[in-house]
Amino acid sequence: MAKTQYSLSDNAKFLGAPKDFTIHVREFMPKLGAQFIVALTGNVLTMPGLPKVPAANGMELSDDGTISGLY
Repeated sequence: MAKTQYSLSDNAKFLGAPKDFTIHVREFMPKLGAQFIVALTGNVLTMPGLPKVPAANGMELSDDGTISGLY
């Protein structure tokens, strides 16, 4: 679950482990590569995932030390 880092609830004003609260799920996001379904709560932002092919696969180092494939 993606929620505020200050509370077990989705409300940052309820610090720590409040009692008798309701979680409001804003959206469900499938993470197909990891085979997860993530529940987003409150005003949480997520970080972008990584590409299927790492950028390092397109980089090369020549015999004279020249690097190519950087962007």
